[in-house]
Amino acid sequence: MAALVMLSAAVFLGLLLPSSMADNVLDGGGTLYTGQSLTQGDYTFIMQSDCNLVLYDKGRAVWASKTNGQGRNCVLRMQTDGNLVVYDGSNRPVWASNTGGSRGYYILVLQRDRNVVIYGCPRWASGTNTADSEGVVIVKSDWNDTSFNPQVVVPAADEPSNRKIAMVTNN
Repeated sequence: MAALVMLSAAVFLGLLLPSSMADNVLDGGGTLYTGQSLTQGDYTFIMQSDCNLVLYDKGRAVWASKTNGQGRNCVLRMQTDGNLVVYDGSNRPVWASNTGGSRGYYILVLQRDRNVVIYGCPRWASGTNTADSEGVVIVKSDWNDTSFNPQVVVPAADEPSNRKIAMVTNN
């Protein structure tokens, strides 16, 4: 169990639902253009026309990049190196999360608890898994399966006590 690579349940939902249903997830390589947003319940994470990236809770700003007035036609990019960056219309960075690292698969999630989080690639693994082993897989689904029927394939004795954590694999 200690060697699990885990993602939050919000990531699980974002990865398995069609993009039109996962309004709270921005995939690595994805862009939010001026006026576009991520939404989760009463929360909105929006790239505003004044170049400010803002998180709203029921219309009240609770976090901002403080980049208002620093550009026009600004965009937010979730880069494939794990860095979240606001660029102005001239492709000049005006704000960054400073989370860049090795290239891989990263996603930005606006969670149900109002937190905005970057999830990404595992940083290390022992590499001692055996061939044909499922390992410990909490949620497994076939990417081509449109019925959305995930399965728990962990033995009951090994099931985690914190159900907020999940791992998604594809066949």
